[in-house]
Amino acid sequence: LPCFVLFCFCFALFCSVPIFLFVLFICFCTVYHIPPHGRTDVASVTPWLAPIVWEGTFDSTLIDSIYKQQNITVATTLFALGKYTRFLKDFLESAEEHYFVGFRVHYYLFTDLPEAIPNVKLGQERYLTVKKVPSLNRWQDISMGRMEILKKLIENELANEADYIFCLDVDTKFYGRWSVETLGHLVGVIHPWFFNVPRFIFTYEHRRESQAYIPAGEGDYYFTGAAFGGSLKDVQNLTKTCREQMNIDAANSIEAIWHEESHLNKYFLYNKPSKLLSPEYLWRDISMSAGQVKIIRFSHVAKNNAEVRPNFKKKLYP
Repeated sequence: LPCFVLFCFCFALFCSVPIFLFVLFICFCTVYHIPPHGRTDVASVTPWLAPIVWEGTFDSTLIDSIYKQQNITVATTLFALGKYTRFLKDFLESAEEHYFVGFRVHYYLFTDLPEAIPNVKLGQERYLTVKKVPSLNRWQDISMGRMEILKKLIENELANEADYIFCLDVDTKFYGRWSVETLGHLVGVIHPWFFNVPRFIFTYEHRRESQAYIPAGEGDYYFTGAAFGGSLKDVQNLTKTCREQMNIDAANSIEAIWHEESHLNKYFLYNKPSKLLSPEYLWRDISMSAGQVKIIRFSHVAKNNAEVRPNFKKKLYP
């Protein structure tokens, strides 16, 4: 409301296009908690005016104070099947240090080995629920099966239990703040391998037979399937659509090139995310660096895919 009043006052008083645009910019920055100075070395807004979150594009003190008043709960899902349970200790310990610190978080862990879950001390208003799921012989089935499980979790359990949900890979570790600056109706994370390359490099599904098909020349960003989230309603719609499309592909004996990630990118093409997270929020290798990435907040950990993934066959990108 103060922004709107200021906007109307300035426009009526000066009737000047430059001032109109300036005040509009300030209002936009205030709504999305973006410091007006921002960043000049990276794009911080999409063509459809969704913010892209980088270090230096938000005021952590301001945005924390706003969300503290809302008493929010963030559900966070993890899948640790087979040998992936080995990554849980680092994930949970680092999350307790950096992930939504000071806010209520409920982890939902899906595993076929509940007896292998490490004992990690959680902070106040931090909860862990372990759910047993069947073992699977193909890592691709584990990946694609997540959408159905997430859809059912939201429908059956989370309606009165959480306000937002994030779905994160477990073979990861937090190294810096990941908090309320990431919240939005529908949130995607730009893949760290593709944030500064031309669109023709993106590994979309280009076979017309697949429901994940994206025509050549189309697409905005390439999003990782290792981290996405948003409001319960928006993520439920995402998981429902992706699962339906994967079922159609399965009936036609086709599997998208990057499985659920391909379907996620198709969904985001036609259902634009309301907020994008920069590769700070999902890096591929903590030992690598890039000029635009001032801080690595969350990263995959080094692993031998052939050793931890069942039925692993190497592709051009892991």
